[in-house]
Amino acid sequence: MNQVKLFVELIRLKKPIGFMLLFWPCAWGLTLAYDFSSNLKNYFFYLVLFFLGSVLMRSAGCIVNDILDKEFDAKVFRTKNRPIASGKVSIKLGICYSILLCFLALLVLLNFNSFTIILALGSMPLAFTYPLMKRLTYWPQLFLGITFNYGLILGWTAVNSKLEIIPVLFYIGAIFWTLGYDTIYGYQDIKDDEIIGLKSTSIKFKGKAKEFLFVCYSFVIIFFIVGGFKMNFHFSYYFLMLIPLIHLFLYQIRIFDLKNPSSCLNAFKSNNLFGLIIFFNILIVKIL
Repeated sequence: MNQVKLFVELIRLKKPIGFMLLFWPCAWGLTLAYDFSSNLKNYFFYLVLFFLGSVLMRSAGCIVNDILDKEFDAKVFRTKNRPIASGKVSIKLGICYSILLCFLALLVLLNFNSFTIILALGSMPLAFTYPLMKRLTYWPQLFLGITFNYGLILGWTAVNSKLEIIPVLFYIGAIFWTLGYDTIYGYQDIKDDEIIGLKSTSIKFKGKAKEFLFVCYSFVIIFFIVGGFKMNFHFSYYFLMLIPLIHLFLYQIRIFDLKNPSSCLNAFKSNNLFGLIIFFNILIVKIL
């Protein structure tokens, strides 16, 4: 039972915000592409597959991240008690867990068409090299955005078996979304990160944090509106976009306080609601 508890802690299963932020772009892409006049069973089947894939890949990613960041995590107050950083789980066992999770994710992936499988496999290097970026550049959040929102492309190709400009527009908007919310997340550890020499957009823009978030979230809304225009969405979509706009600018940026870790965490977690709102916005106009 102790090993089970350590495994659950290792993959952050009690912190669902991580895999939900991975899942929402998948759900957006799938919903954008799906023809709701056809069999709905396939839609829900794909939705479940993407959810399972998100949980499995996020879990494997957490383990790889903890292995690569073992020495750094041990020096950061928030992460020093993680199973690998604290020595409760060995690196060897962590690698075994990660391989098992990737194998299970592959079994999920094999349910999709060949084009989607190839695209998904092509994203694997991005997923597992992201933790190294904080050593090399002040823009690791950008790499996370490219990786975390890749499911939006896969959601589209799972239905259409081809890539078009529409999912790319939404994908770019989603990258700016991640760039914003992970910058907020990074302010929890900014003092420790600066001491041990790690880099992030949180550090790069610490003097102009809210201005940076305003720019990021503005691009989110712009690309989602342009994407809706290319989809020929009903005018109600643009009216509904006022809700996520209010959430980002009048709630999230307003409550965010870079000097207060709990405020940063609350603002970050609220992005799960944002993902849900965008999902319903797309779903509503697709069904209309």
